[in-house]
Amino acid sequence: MLHLKSTALAAAAPVLVLAACASPATDTIKPAAGAGFHITGSSGTALQAEELETFDSPWAMAFLPDGRALVTLQTGTIWLLKADGTKAGQVTGGPGVEAKGQGGLGDIILHPDFATTGQVYISYVERDAANEDLSGAAVALATLELAETGGILRDQSVIWRQFASVPGNGHYGHRLAISPDRHLFITSGERQKFTPAQDMGSTLGKVVRLNLDGSVPADNPFVGEGGPAAEVWTLGHRNPLGIAFAADGKLWVHEMGPKHGDELNLIVSGQNYGYPEVSNGDHYDGREIPDHATRPEFAAPAAYWVPAISPAGLDIYDGSLFSAWQGNALIGGLSSKALVRVVIQPDGRAGEAERYTWGKRVREVEEAPDGSVYVLEDEDGARLLRLTPAR
Repeated sequence: MLHLKSTALAAAAPVLVLAACASPATDTIKPAAGAGFHITGSSGTALQAEELETFDSPWAMAFLPDGRALVTLQTGTIWLLKADGTKAGQVTGGPGVEAKGQGGLGDIILHPDFATTGQVYISYVERDAANEDLSGAAVALATLELAETGGILRDQSVIWRQFASVPGNGHYGHRLAISPDRHLFITSGERQKFTPAQDMGSTLGKVVRLNLDGSVPADNPFVGEGGPAAEVWTLGHRNPLGIAFAADGKLWVHEMGPKHGDELNLIVSGQNYGYPEVSNGDHYDGREIPDHATRPEFAAPAAYWVPAISPAGLDIYDGSLFSAWQGNALIGGLSSKALVRVVIQPDGRAGEAERYTWGKRVREVEEAPDGSVYVLEDEDGARLLRLTPAR
């Protein structure tokens, strides 16, 4: 069923947003010539999926300038991939993690000066040294030394910690992105605690903006409040598991809603996105949450999904291989077992255009230098797939 609703962002936001969700037709899969298979999307677009490698519980992927790539596993392993997508060897020296629930090793991205410094950012979950029941996300900066068959991380230093550490093993967020003006953005989930998303004494339920060295930028919107608030770029988020900048410099973040109500949001400095005061989903125990339309002071999503797609991984496509996808958001779907393509209009409106399914949960989406799209499936035995237009 298609839900359409027009609503305005809070006064500081310059765009009108269109909330949309769609239940696609069943997609078809058929064997392709050679390795892999064909996928036909809900609107008829045909893709070729090439199977490159398999992993147990992969979480994130990043391409290197020479065409090789890095893949993180939730259990703590980092793999170096050859240019053909197969395993070259492990990267050692990463943060020690204990995979519990949704916690473990998370994202990995390159420092903008990687070509000269070799530095990378890594997010992960750490247990509180004084109380094992408490945990929180952290981000480290390290130097990556590569060889043909693997690599090693050296000079690792923690530059950010989620505040505060709390009980439980869910909703860490900890996705990373670098802005065109060279700032580090971090998604920080509300850890299934609801109210911290509105508490400026905490970085839970926020999007955080830092300088590349982890210090606080002087122009952050709440820097005058000091403490955790100084790091905050936006607030009112639940479980943001995808973050990406578009070619026009706009920042997009998606997040899992409670029971349904997943969101794709255009992120504007200083805005409050409303959770848990508003959501287009409801609590799992059946209690209703007021819809976004009832509280116009909160920034409304550009698109939302009922039923949920469980978004994970985000790319704003900027390649040439899929010319019709320029500027589209590509979202991995966990419960929806799909790659979801969303058209973003110049004025900030957004809506689902097509869904591609092949019966597997999708954890990560990355655009390759040649414009092909790489997706990592979820859980043990997950495949790395390279998607291209069907021939």
